[in-house]
Amino acid sequence: MFNNNKILVVIPARGGSKRILRKNIRLLADKPLISYAINIAKSSEYVDDVVVSTEDAETLAIAEKFGASVIRRTPDLAGDKIPIDPVVYDATVQKEKLAFDEYDIVITLQPTSPLLKSETLDKAIERFEDFNIDTVISVIGDKHLSWGFNEEDNRYFPLYSQRLNQQYLPKEYLETGGIFATRRSFLTPNSRMGNNIDLIEISREESIDIASYEDWWVAEKYLNKKKIAMIVNADKDIGTGPISRCISLASRLLSDEVLFLLDENHKLGIDIVKSFNFPFKLYDGEKDLFKLLEQFNPHIVVNDIFETTKEYVNLQKEMGFFVINFEDIGEGSEEADVVFDSLYEHDGGFGNIFSGYQYYVLRDEFYFQPTKIVGPDVNDVLLAFGGNDENNLTERVLNAVLASGYSGRIDVILPLNYPKKDEFIEKYELINNVQVYRNVRNISEFMLKADLIFSSAGRKMYEICSVGTPCICLCQNGREQTHDFGSHKHGFLNMGLAETVSDEDITNQFKIVWHDFDLRQNMSLLMKSIDLKHGFENIWSVVEQKYWARQFEQSH
Repeated sequence: MFNNNKILVVIPARGGSKRILRKNIRLLADKPLISYAINIAKSSEYVDDVVVSTEDAETLAIAEKFGASVIRRTPDLAGDKIPIDPVVYDATVQKEKLAFDEYDIVITLQPTSPLLKSETLDKAIERFEDFNIDTVISVIGDKHLSWGFNEEDNRYFPLYSQRLNQQYLPKEYLETGGIFATRRSFLTPNSRMGNNIDLIEISREESIDIASYEDWWVAEKYLNKKKIAMIVNADKDIGTGPISRCISLASRLLSDEVLFLLDENHKLGIDIVKSFNFPFKLYDGEKDLFKLLEQFNPHIVVNDIFETTKEYVNLQKEMGFFVINFEDIGEGSEEADVVFDSLYEHDGGFGNIFSGYQYYVLRDEFYFQPTKIVGPDVNDVLLAFGGNDENNLTERVLNAVLASGYSGRIDVILPLNYPKKDEFIEKYELINNVQVYRNVRNISEFMLKADLIFSSAGRKMYEICSVGTPCICLCQNGREQTHDFGSHKHGFLNMGLAETVSDEDITNQFKIVWHDFDLRQNMSLLMKSIDLKHGFENIWSVVEQKYWARQFEQSH
């Protein structure tokens, strides 16, 4: 059908604009607003000609630069109160005179709808395959209880017959103003409307019509939206730290499209991501993973998998992705665009590593918690060892605290992968001052309520520090000994490697902290002097800078 029909797109673009001055030629995400409509039309499978109607010399020059032909509009068609119909009719007639030909379909494409897709324009044109259709208009579906206003009676009235929940309301369609296509025979100086109307429903994103600075801001957010793939997993060996970090990042990337890529053999990670309702896809092996990356085609890939190879990272970069790695101890860290490591403070010598507590991302629950006010008495001790507690520090410390003669409350949060939870609970449930918990979702509440905490020197240190509750650390392994954050200068009392510490040492150290109010106050003050609530901003500031620097590099 379309090979035998000539199709013209008219883009009306007045130079004057009241609410946003010079709107049509202002830069939106680094391109003139009008350029989006021109590119949409020129990318169509079916459009023959694109013409911009304007009275403004600068708009005319920009339209020509982006490949549109132009019709200079007369002043009488450029006033504030002139409707679109005579403008489109004038542009069509003038273009036909220049082309010595007539068009079959004329489409008005508003420059204020920059998020329209060429595919949507083509779908609108394809509706004309039905010869009964005279006009196609872009709309958005709406279901709301709406009201009208009667000026004569000076009162509001409902535009519905029955109050229903939104999902049961009849659908209404609102014109977006983006696309208005009609057969040439219905185009007159006063109308573009045929007899038989068809509506094409478009997405919320495509429906954005820039009429205010708020609309402009929303459109810019959409246009700068990035696709981000997060490759991360969780199981009893890996723990849940990496996946918690990625979920915290994703929850703040509201302007971007995030997809989790999860190993189908790591059920724990899958269950966690499902519980937060983030979109995800499963892969089985590296080859399958790269197929998913090719299909999703993200701007940014986040690898939070501990150890990557040079080949793995370089392949991602060759595919055009900007690569971010977290806590990567593999050789791939040399090749990644940027590496963040909050646990190990080092620079790696490659200029791409950013380390230290400034790059730790707290989980959401810690952002709204108040900080601890340390009292003179210790009435509540919390034991919170993460991971799988490979050295059973939970039981060792519990027995050491009980041996001190302490009779206050002891809250024990069993690690997610603690090997013998039921036996532990059965063993200690009869001790009155011991309360055992598992599958805790609000650990920040426990940390704030506690007067003293025992923990290992992993990621929990940062959470404890953000609350400001005094903490005694024991390192599960040699790796945790290298975590510089868990030190006296940050308010922690670090006893070092657990296997070199006796139970009696733990009891004695507990007694010292328990009875020393000044010591606990100073520990808390040191913790509270550290800003841990801007980790995401610090990370994303680096990412934005490095990402755009790379884009500039590649374009030059």
